[in-house]
Amino acid sequence: MARNALGERNQSRVEPLDDADHVRGPTSARLILEYGDYECPFSRRAFREIERVEGQLNGGIRFSFRHFPLVDIHPHAFAAAAAAEAAALQDRFWEMHELLFHRQTALADDDLQRYASQLGLDVGRFDQDRFSQDVFRRVRRDIENGLASGEVRGTPTLFIDGVLYHGDDDAASLLKALAR
Repeated sequence: MARNALGERNQSRVEPLDDADHVRGPTSARLILEYGDYECPFSRRAFREIERVEGQLNGGIRFSFRHFPLVDIHPHAFAAAAAAEAAALQDRFWEMHELLFHRQTALADDDLQRYASQLGLDVGRFDQDRFSQDVFRRVRRDIENGLASGEVRGTPTLFIDGVLYHGDDDAASLLKALAR
């Protein structure tokens, strides 16, 4: 870790949340921010563990997800991120987010359309939106924010209250870090 002018260790930080971010939980709660990839098995594990943390804290945690598709090793990751953003345009981001992780091995184009239909989305609009420049830019924004942090190189990468989290991503470790 680098040191500042006073010789103190600098903590790695990330861009603060803004109106474009997907966030759930109370504003006053501690924040877990994840950079994740819908096709990454480690992101899926983090998804499950963060859900456990949310359940154990009975809504006393805030969670935000930013896209970081690792397209070199996960060929469906960008399309899945675009599907989540297209669902967001119909106010169903979190439902699609959960579905994509639960069905991580089925992220082909026809699968994504089927999920949109299952969620009651306007599938024609969903298809138009997920291939739009606006959705492309939205996913790209998350990737660029992650890269700009200098810390997001893989998935999942977690930040707690804006500071890079270095521990394990199991619920017990996350709860311990949140209690500090």
